[in-house]
Amino acid sequence: MTGTPLISSDLHAALQTLVALLAILNPIGAVPIFIALTNDEDPQQRLATARLAAKAVAVVLLVAAFLGEYILGFFGISIAAFQVAGGLVLMLLAFNMLQAKSSRYRHTPEEAAEGMQKEAVGVVPLAIPLLAGPGTISTVIIAHHKSASWLADILLTADVLAAAAVAYAALRLALPLSRRLGVTGINIATRIFGLLLAAIAVTFMVSGLGALFPGLVHPGV
Repeated sequence: MTGTPLISSDLHAALQTLVALLAILNPIGAVPIFIALTNDEDPQQRLATARLAAKAVAVVLLVAAFLGEYILGFFGISIAAFQVAGGLVLMLLAFNMLQAKSSRYRHTPEEAAEGMQKEAVGVVPLAIPLLAGPGTISTVIIAHHKSASWLADILLTADVLAAAAVAYAALRLALPLSRRLGVTGINIATRIFGLLLAAIAVTFMVSGLGALFPGLVHPGV
């Protein structure tokens, strides 16, 4: 009987993490950038670039999820402080997405220009930092910190792989998606993801501040 609520809690947390990852990744918003970076590639090369980007996203996020907390501990950074910092980063991303802008926290013009000169644009700047940037890395580290069972770890791995798969699908279908949605459709999707992301950012910051300053959340304690 006790196992059922725990499993339900793990599934709920996994669903929240997946929604957060998809909102931050915003694969639809990455479509125009992918098209610009691969405009001189043939269909097979573009497919290979999309596949490489998805693999790089999965590897970076899995490494961050399972090793990130140890790295933070090495530098003496608490998870609570990291939650506040991660929430601020997500909020900055959300503000840009609500205005349908590409944030410099996801990638800079210099990184995009450098990507134009490289063969492996699937890794830089597509995977890092456009898709697997500060926001997604913060999310998986915090999600792993909250994991309390082997099932939660498996579900987090599944979340990362699912997010990478969605990113791959969006990049693979970039041209038809761009034609079908147009600039307006892509901007609408970006704003919806931005609104979700703003709410997630607030949750992160409240949780972190509550751990750092318990009196703020429970003033009577």
